[in-house]
Amino acid sequence: MSGFIEGENRFQTILLPESLDEYVGEGGSVRVLDYFIEHLDISGLGFRSEPNETGRPPYHPKTMLKIYVYGYLNQITTGRRLEREAKRNVELMWLTRRLAPDFKTILDFRKDNGEAIRLVCREFVMVCKKAGLLSDGFVAIDGSKFKAVNNRDKNFTRAKMKRRLQEVSASIDRYLDQLADADEQEPAEDKRKLEDRLAALQEEMDQLKKYEVRMHEAPDKQVSLTDPDARSMKSRGAGIVGYNLQIAADIKNHLIVGHKTTNAGSDRSQLSGMAKQAKEAMGVESLNVVADRGYYKSGELLACEEAGITTYVPKPLTSNNKAKGQFDKSDFIFKADDNEYECPAGARMTCRTTREQQGKTIHDYFTAACRGCLIKSKCTTAKNRKVARWEHEDVMERVEARLQENPDMMTIRRATVEHPFGTLKGWMGYTHLKTKKLEHVSTEMSLHVLAYNMKRAINIMGAGALMAVMQA
Repeated sequence: MSGFIEGENRFQTILLPESLDEYVGEGGSVRVLDYFIEHLDISGLGFRSEPNETGRPPYHPKTMLKIYVYGYLNQITTGRRLEREAKRNVELMWLTRRLAPDFKTILDFRKDNGEAIRLVCREFVMVCKKAGLLSDGFVAIDGSKFKAVNNRDKNFTRAKMKRRLQEVSASIDRYLDQLADADEQEPAEDKRKLEDRLAALQEEMDQLKKYEVRMHEAPDKQVSLTDPDARSMKSRGAGIVGYNLQIAADIKNHLIVGHKTTNAGSDRSQLSGMAKQAKEAMGVESLNVVADRGYYKSGELLACEEAGITTYVPKPLTSNNKAKGQFDKSDFIFKADDNEYECPAGARMTCRTTREQQGKTIHDYFTAACRGCLIKSKCTTAKNRKVARWEHEDVMERVEARLQENPDMMTIRRATVEHPFGTLKGWMGYTHLKTKKLEHVSTEMSLHVLAYNMKRAINIMGAGALMAVMQA
């Protein structure tokens, strides 16, 4: 091997062995992780910090947390892989001081400390704020679907159940016809195969009917067999069985300041909750929030305004009249001083009735001038055109006006939230999630979010500068 770089003799003994610390670089991310968790006050987070009075002492929660955060920083997320790495990975050996829990102990820690792990995410957001990595109060909110540990064939909605029952029923009828037409001289073995297939289909039909009962008992009329909390939801025009991760990402450096995992496929009821969580985490008096049209809901916009949160959310284009080439509500001008609407023909529409609809107070405006209107055909086919106005309609009008004044908001939103989601899904791989049930999936997502924020902060500032901030 002459002429090549050669390694040391494996059997060479040395008088003064090298320490583990010498193998860990001064600017390594593992040192940031160690310092953050070592100086973290976990007494109020919910971790079990008192040792057992009898029996074998447990591992300290900080040691277990270090193992998990290091694993998620390096895409090592399963208990057995973490157990192996704790015995052979020099950085992890340094981090845990050569402690190597078994995989069951590692998995139990994640299972039993979900809420505490989520609170650790908030603590690191405080570090990012201290380091000046956050804006003065501007976030983008969005959601993305992540695949659950549940095959699509193991999830049933009402439409899917109906279709599957029809398919099995048709197959049973087909085999019954084949058995009825079978000649007595037909080989016994062939008839036995038909009977076995028929018995298997009838057994599947019985099982499907049991699943159908469970499906109708569920509030959302869905049942998942592998992960009971996973739900079928739309994702980019296709179906996916999984969970919906909601994040609030700061627009300055795309750090995630708030997150929530839900099995609701729609984003419409998530805006105010996520915005309030982000506002609390950032510790600001007022907050600006931008989101896509999937979050547009009158009650959510009102809740945000009442909480001191300014929203930028486009209104969905759902007007049937506009599609027909007729006037829609935007063509009617509200005169606040007179509490009247001015229609495209110039007539005034006054408030005639007030009603309750889904817990909201709605005022109906119309005018008798519709009967002789020359452009009525462009407005309505009914006797009178009515315009409904919610008692807090001015909230939505202000949102629309703000968006018209700032047309680049949707570009800012896309540039902010797509970065974290793309990074997380790249780390997680094709299968995405490793755990089952909403509680455990939420913990898994929190670890991913914590790892993302930590790696992002280190990439922006450098390990040394970030540690200096924590030490200050």
